[in-house]
Amino acid sequence: MSATTAHLVLAQLTPTSFSWNLISDVRQMLSYQFESHAFEAGAIVSVVAGIVGYFVVLRRTAFAAHALSHVGFAGAAGAAVLSVNPIWGLLVFCLGGAAVMGALGQRLRERDTVIGIVLSFMLGLGVLFIALYNGYSTEAYSILFGQIEGVSSGDVLLTLGVGTFTVVLIAAMYRPLLFASVDADVAEARRVPVRILAVAFMATLALAVAIAVQVVGVLLIFSLLITPAAIADLVTRRPARAMAVAVLIALGCTWIGLAIGWYFPYPDSFFITSLAFAAYVVTRLSVHGAHRRSSRRAIA
Repeated sequence: MSATTAHLVLAQLTPTSFSWNLISDVRQMLSYQFESHAFEAGAIVSVVAGIVGYFVVLRRTAFAAHALSHVGFAGAAGAAVLSVNPIWGLLVFCLGGAAVMGALGQRLRERDTVIGIVLSFMLGLGVLFIALYNGYSTEAYSILFGQIEGVSSGDVLLTLGVGTFTVVLIAAMYRPLLFASVDADVAEARRVPVRILAVAFMATLALAVAIAVQVVGVLLIFSLLITPAAIADLVTRRPARAMAVAVLIALGCTWIGLAIGWYFPYPDSFFITSLAFAAYVVTRLSVHGAHRRSSRRAIA
């Protein structure tokens, strides 16, 4: 089912159409194929975003994730011009941009400059592709803000394949990547291939961005890729536990956001991002409050 058709179906479903009985509502919700596909794709993206997002926060590459989402926008727009599935354009452009960022921006002091240069060039390409595109505006809208109800069964399978490959990549380079992320200078002195790891991680991040764009779009990518990992970093310092927490938060925000969106005629990406933001604010206030109380007790 296309994104436009899904919107037409959802527009006819108002809160008064339901009994607000949880079990019956869930059954009715999942009886629609486009909705079940949305939950499946959302689950895959949440797992990938939680795992990769932890290293994004640890390596302080949030700007790179943001830039890659806009690089993906250019690729998706270019694919739309060629009448190709936008996710292929996302993958190709994200991987190409990641290779340049990883190879030229190994060090923190030079990384932002390289990312900014790549970002500006890709945004220019995106503007050109949008100008050349003669199709429906809903396609461009879904690229920018996400349209998970428009995910087809083929998209779910592609997302599963890319997501599985992404997790396998992280698992394969987990220990050296963790070492290089904590202290790149010491890791390089111990002959860890820091530059190769930087390129490999940027490519992995590109894959995660490409599939996450389907759920929340280019402009809202931080809600799944950064926010759950930032919350996990506040809660625990153990890497494995932090990744597990990030996955659970991303999955909860995605599924609850989709469920809320079932009752209201508003974009699911709004509910997903709002839940993630609220979770971060509550967690940060709770952690800081606990630290202040412990400090006062120590002084007393």
